[in-house]
Amino acid sequence: MKELVAYITAGFPDKNFTIDVVHALKNAGVDKLELGIPFSDPVADGPIIEEANLQTLHSGFKMQTLFDISEAVGKEIETYWMGYFNPFYHKGLEFFSQKAQTYGIKGYIIPDLPYEESTAYTPLFNQYGLHTVSFVAPTDSPDRIATVVKNAQGFIYLVAYAGITGSAQNEDLTQTIQSVKEQSKTPLFVGFGVNEKTAKQRANGVDGVIVGSAFVEVLLDTALSHSQKIQTIARRAANIKDAINA
Repeated sequence: MKELVAYITAGFPDKNFTIDVVHALKNAGVDKLELGIPFSDPVADGPIIEEANLQTLHSGFKMQTLFDISEAVGKEIETYWMGYFNPFYHKGLEFFSQKAQTYGIKGYIIPDLPYEESTAYTPLFNQYGLHTVSFVAPTDSPDRIATVVKNAQGFIYLVAYAGITGSAQNEDLTQTIQSVKEQSKTPLFVGFGVNEKTAKQRANGVDGVIVGSAFVEVLLDTALSHSQKIQTIARRAANIKDAINA
């Protein structure tokens, strides 16, 4: 069974709604959760997730919101904190790791923390039982992939193309997937540009898909009520889960 990983922005539009969305996603078949930490300059994310980040920050997001949501859902669904390195560094990696362990968080997804730098923090993360998700891309050489994935934990994030999340670009990932599979038995999930139309094709040869913009755009739709947003996002998740396992 291929897995579905869902990204949503923590606290968008508020804490309780985020918790309700997580429960709906889990019931719709989502296997893992990326709980996004709002940041003012999310360089790897496209305009949809960037807008959700900015709206959440403007509404007064506090890190306690992330912790409250995590306390409510972290032990119900396999949850990773996804964020840029600045907030982690500012608050302190040990501070975050203590909190993560308390709430049952599985690990971190930090797209602007290069592999070479991340290894300095691995002993600390391991001390708290946390994984650091490794990134690979079709632009990586087989040697580079071997280095990055040799000690991969949790899952490996395959960036479908060189760009930002939410785009509809398409690249042949066959060689990259083969290189990863030759070097690691850690589950490989593909992200960037995954939606109801592309999910089946994107899931070819990998263990699952990561969906962000296709969910967050529902939460940004001001024409929908809160209950309609939850129903729509749950239906979209169920459709994607069915597509990747068809």
